[in-house]
Amino acid sequence: MQTFLEFEKPIAELEGKIEELRHLTNAGDINIADEVTKLQTKVDKLLRQTYAKLTPAQKVQVARHPNRPHCLDYVKGLIDDFTPLAGDRGFAEDRAVIGGLGRFRGRSVVVIGQEKGHDTETRVRHNFGMAKPEGYRKAQRLMDLADRFTLPVVSLVDTAGAFPGVQAEERGQAEAIAKSIERCLRLTVPMVAAVIGEGGSGGAIAIATADRVLMLEHAIYSVISPEGCASILWRNPDMAGEAAVALRLISHDLKELGVIDRVVSEPIGGAHRDPAETVKALGDAIEESLGDLDGLDGEAIRAQRRQKFLDMGQKGLG
Repeated sequence: MQTFLEFEKPIAELEGKIEELRHLTNAGDINIADEVTKLQTKVDKLLRQTYAKLTPAQKVQVARHPNRPHCLDYVKGLIDDFTPLAGDRGFAEDRAVIGGLGRFRGRSVVVIGQEKGHDTETRVRHNFGMAKPEGYRKAQRLMDLADRFTLPVVSLVDTAGAFPGVQAEERGQAEAIAKSIERCLRLTVPMVAAVIGEGGSGGAIAIATADRVLMLEHAIYSVISPEGCASILWRNPDMAGEAAVALRLISHDLKELGVIDRVVSEPIGGAHRDPAETVKALGDAIEESLGDLDGLDGEAIRAQRRQKFLDMGQKGLG
């Protein structure tokens, strides 16, 4: 069942009429098929117009759309013979972080990603994609595995942020994230990260400190959520729209700033309207990015990656 966002109400009304017509038979001079075609043309035009001028706040809504493909959807569509690996070998298994071995278009890779879940049951199981320290320590273990067997790393970022609970802090949340970032920077194998939905704060950067950072067109990537920013700066979460603009969290702004390397286009109307096409487009971009890194030795890859992130601090952004 399609879920419509607030700004999509005119589109929802037209698509509702289309569904009504499809349940009717031709009556008198009215040709149902022709009417459906005309309305579908209007829907397509309205989708293009609406999504061509989305505000940052509306982009946030699209990035959080419940029907948007998540990590496991990309794993299913892109990774053959996926073998999940569990646990951090220290405390527990964190289901918010998905990781394992598989083959990506004929190439053996290590996959790490954050899974939000699609319904109440799976969202609770995966803790809404918010990892605890053991999740980031699992990611470190998988990166060690990739280095040992010289396998490229593909990471799929989709989290509102690391889990903020007391227990997570007691178990060393900040240290686990910092160590995960450090481990990314020490890798001597290619690493490609893709922000597929929300890229929230250190929870995202922990597995996105990569040679190539890709981002879907309507994804977001920021140091804090708009609501959190508004609550801190204005003491008013209703200012989230203004915060979204100030944070410059949309893909084209981040490409301009040099935070990400490539924007991957989504189908008209967002990834949730054609998940299969979105998965394919991201797969093509990941394949090209890995190809760009072929032929480089481990030390050269590591040096380039480190210099990339040093430059962001030394030269500034934008």
